[in-house]
Amino acid sequence: MGCLGIIGGTGLLELEGLVVEKRREEATVWGAPSGPVLEGTLNGRKVAFLHRHGTPSRIPPHRINYRANVSALAAAGCRRIVAVAAVGGIRADLVPGTLVVPDQIVDYTWGRGHTFHEEGLDAPVHVDFTSPYDRALAASLVQAAADAGVAVVAGGTYACTQGPRLESAAEIDRLERDGCDVVGMTGMPEAALAREAGIAYAHLAVVVNEAAGRAPGPIRMEAIRAVLETAMEAVRRVIVHLVSPGSEASA
Repeated sequence: MGCLGIIGGTGLLELEGLVVEKRREEATVWGAPSGPVLEGTLNGRKVAFLHRHGTPSRIPPHRINYRANVSALAAAGCRRIVAVAAVGGIRADLVPGTLVVPDQIVDYTWGRGHTFHEEGLDAPVHVDFTSPYDRALAASLVQAAADAGVAVVAGGTYACTQGPRLESAAEIDRLERDGCDVVGMTGMPEAALAREAGIAYAHLAVVVNEAAGRAPGPIRMEAIRAVLETAMEAVRRVIVHLVSPGSEASA
């Protein structure tokens, strides 16, 4: 079934425990990915790791070459991708430190390279996106969290905004009216491109702050960094259990 791809987001700069066997650095037909794809083993299972913001982390969400990233992971043999992402909590119970495995997404971005199907087509290509996340892989993530003793919220709607600025309180009110539970800046077109490439894709979202207007003051980066330090340890435990022998995702 190929290796499991892990896309690291804010706070997950490296995959602790990954025994690197190859650094895949070549460009794709869509250009250069954010950084090298690190291929190797984690807990004895084949894994490929890519940090979407680059190494060092300096590529803003709207400038990420999502097509190159997904293409590079596909070239590494990945048939499943778990994408780790920092998000803001819109729903009241999704407080900082909460891990969420969403099951829906709403795209508010613009101007990003959002499809592989643009040139040289015999006919327009449309992919079904009714369920944007792979249900089996998402279920495996939830089970891995339970096995690791990590609390996780199963289900929810991810709102993907353009960034790099954070949202206004009124914008968050709008997202809430639209039915969104968390807000981030990198979920699209990453999820849709994975679907086009035939790669199973799931999100492991880490709530790092209360979204704008949900906290009694401005959002502070130092507070987000403090949450990330603790939450990413839980994320690593989930990933290790995901690739443990017997896990469906490790097969």
